[in-house]
Amino acid sequence: MSYVNVKNHRSFDGLMKELFNEFPAVVSKTMREDILHFPPVNIIETTEGFKLSLSVPGFEKTDFAVKLDNNILQVSASKKAVENVETEKFVRNEFSVKSFKRSFTLNEKIDADQITAQYENGILNINLMKKAPINSTVKEISII
Repeated sequence: MSYVNVKNHRSFDGLMKELFNEFPAVVSKTMREDILHFPPVNIIETTEGFKLSLSVPGFEKTDFAVKLDNNILQVSASKKAVENVETEKFVRNEFSVKSFKRSFTLNEKIDADQITAQYENGILNINLMKKAPINSTVKEISII
């Protein structure tokens, strides 16, 4: 059973973009991450559902907000800037943690009640389970 409509023989990448309504992958990594503040994401399909893995080091679990509004999954994080202690003199300071917000349009086949998220070692994993297939049965109806 297919959960994705195929039109004009699109590639798997094209199907994922259509399914998740993602920002085009042709945009350079630097532009997505540095200018638009989109963390990179991997999307893996399994027989049970999809797994989104966002690379977001430097955050705490409490910095994230993951919300589902209708069929739009919104993932965001914000972190207050760490104030430098006056006794520290940076020779070079390249670490930066920027707030971000990403949205994914979910297919109607995703079970909204079964979405889970875990954050570990700088990776935010969001599991999207597919709805169980509905077994259609044939039932005879007697006419009275």
